[in-house]
Amino acid sequence: MNIFKFIESFTDENLISSKGSRRESFSQFGKLGKNFALASIPFGLAAMSTKGYAADINPTPSTPVGALQLALTLEYLEDEFYQMGLSSGVIPASENAGRDLKVFQQIAQHESDHVAYLITGLGGPSSANFVAKPTFDFTVGGLFDPFNDYQQFLALAQAFEDTGVRAYKGQAVNLISEPALLTAALRIHSVEARHASEVRRLRGQKGWIIGNDRGGLPVQAQGTYDGEEVTDQAGYNTGTLFGAAAGTESFDEPLTTVQSVNIANLFIV
Repeated sequence: MNIFKFIESFTDENLISSKGSRRESFSQFGKLGKNFALASIPFGLAAMSTKGYAADINPTPSTPVGALQLALTLEYLEDEFYQMGLSSGVIPASENAGRDLKVFQQIAQHESDHVAYLITGLGGPSSANFVAKPTFDFTVGGLFDPFNDYQQFLALAQAFEDTGVRAYKGQAVNLISEPALLTAALRIHSVEARHASEVRRLRGQKGWIIGNDRGGLPVQAQGTYDGEEVTDQAGYNTGTLFGAAAGTESFDEPLTTVQSVNIANLFIV
């Protein structure tokens, strides 16, 4: 089941009317919603029954559990990408005296842990809240060749990590009503930010996003950095003292669910 295709159909009426596969995904998730049980979820949510949650909740990213489902699918993507990268041999063992390989070996372990953590948090594979791993195409139909071209592998790694950081931030609004779940997500969010910074350093770039610079990716990946050129924060022009570049570096903008979906859908079959 493709959670991203479902989410996109749910949030964009034009897509519902134009793509039948999204209607089918919506129907499948509707069946899941009828069996939805918050009591199967760890992280302390089951103990919060006094907050008035019904047993029949549509599992979309507008709910705390939906936010975790979205996070799990993003973690699936990163986990498989790094595992394939390591097994392909595209990461030169000699690069930076072997440092690059060690970095990605460590990041891969982190992503695998994140997947296991979120699966457990959603109640395990037998839970109605569980979402299975989609089928990924990291070439995007031949647009990329990340497992034969190390520079492309690095560029995509950067895009995935930057997307993950902004996507977690964007889901905070759906998790803020459940402090236990918000804390669980933040434990991953900060590590993803460290990954993003480290990958950028491996590419010889700054460790933070500058405006809407795509980091060398083609125009198809532009959405990863859309909105990052903002310098007006709470009425203060952050570029006043040190310029627009420093002003945009000082603050990261969240990605909405739809923005996250549009980026990730490029890589989901």
